[in-house]
Amino acid sequence: MDEVIQVTQWLSSITPRKKAKLFFFTTHADAPTPTVGSNDVDTHEETQLPLATTVALHNFKNIDEFLKKKVNTFSCYNVIENEITKTDYEYLRFYSACKYLDVVPPFLDLEKISAIQNKFEMTDEERDYRLLLDSADLVLEKVCDSLKPAGVPQMWTALRKDRNLIRGVKTIEIIGFFVDPNPTGIKECLFFFIVRHLQMIKKISRVNTNRLERLIAQCDESSACEEGRTIDFIIDSLRCYPTELYPFGSCLILCVFEDRDGAMQEIEKTMEISRHLGMITHTEKNPTKETIELVKKELMKPKYQFYSSFTCWFMSHGDSNSMLLADGETMEREWFLTSFPDISTFQLKPKVFFMVSCLGANKFRLEGAKFKCQSATCDYYDIGSALIRNRMLDITDSVRDISYVQPMMDTLVAYSTIPDHLSGRANTHGSIYVDRACVLMSENISRGRSLTEILEHLSQDLHEILQETMDEDRIVYKQACHYDSFFRKTLKLPYTRHPKEDVHSAPQ
Repeated sequence: MDEVIQVTQWLSSITPRKKAKLFFFTTHADAPTPTVGSNDVDTHEETQLPLATTVALHNFKNIDEFLKKKVNTFSCYNVIENEITKTDYEYLRFYSACKYLDVVPPFLDLEKISAIQNKFEMTDEERDYRLLLDSADLVLEKVCDSLKPAGVPQMWTALRKDRNLIRGVKTIEIIGFFVDPNPTGIKECLFFFIVRHLQMIKKISRVNTNRLERLIAQCDESSACEEGRTIDFIIDSLRCYPTELYPFGSCLILCVFEDRDGAMQEIEKTMEISRHLGMITHTEKNPTKETIELVKKELMKPKYQFYSSFTCWFMSHGDSNSMLLADGETMEREWFLTSFPDISTFQLKPKVFFMVSCLGANKFRLEGAKFKCQSATCDYYDIGSALIRNRMLDITDSVRDISYVQPMMDTLVAYSTIPDHLSGRANTHGSIYVDRACVLMSENISRGRSLTEILEHLSQDLHEILQETMDEDRIVYKQACHYDSFFRKTLKLPYTRHPKEDVHSAPQ
């Protein structure tokens, strides 16, 4: 069959709502774009034009033409063996979006997709189409689905009234002031136009969504929200880190075995919980400084920008400043914790470090006969609260910026003990902290708990446990853990438990 006819039949089989979503996912705002010699404003206007004309004319002709052009580009594209190109990213995004929406063109060349994944050095687990979807876009899609057709025009009206958001943007005028959102798919087109517009003028990002939240907060709840949804519910969904679908993120496990009984148990527990959480896991036993440098280099590869989060378990001996490596060398803890969060592939994404080691030799010693031979080792302000906000400092958009971000932002570091103190271990099961952390995370999958809630529960749980030193003094003591957070959003555990045998293969 002629390819033009195939493309036409494919487009005619897609609903208007899915066309709008396919356009949105395909024009992912964070996709690599050329910067040398290009006019960003003109490029952004051109990208937004199909959405603007569809809303204005109630006609999907320009979106159809955009999708046809994409399909033709991919059909003629020859995959270059070594160099990763902009088209490679676009091809993977397009394929994953089609797969997610169940509209994969029957004529799409899956061998090319496999060849592109080879260029990214993707493993079998990483060839699951869900890895290629941007989790922030999926959250925004759910926000759109939570709004009635009448709700999005209310956001549009609020945006049009703010001159700082529309100044000099031609596509804004194409849509006009009043919009009829009732024809199928128009609500989605208008919402996605608003989102991409705010991204392109650098008012929102995958982490900074305050400006979008403020537009939603100005909607009338009774007419704007779908049944079972509220304005607060929608805004709360934007205040969590986007970690939708599988995988939850990338997990690195570093474990030193020397003079650490139960180290293998620690690896097994952390691997088990990372798999249940839906993470793709890499383990390094007995790491050295060279190992860590190689891991850092690996995490800089382009494929890691598809991941939604990064988690690291580092289990070793240590003191107040450093961690002991397998070759007997020490590594400054601060160097490790400042160099890994700065990896560009994980910028604006949650990064969690579990540092399991002593931070000193002190013990919270328990005195008295009754403790002998007893141990485990034998709001943010509501946006609508005008009266409160009127009494607060007025921070205008002109003094806000989301372009520059401190490297440690979106990072959480969890320590197995408090400064200058020991981190306890069981004779055969390794770190008690690791054991309790894995148990609590496993118990709280699908309960909607945030990581910090679990860490607070872990702090309570761990501090109830009596431990005993392994030396001749047999001192009974308690251990306390803590964490330092630079998070800007809430990180919730996934709602789905992923079984151990859940292995995802490359597209066939």
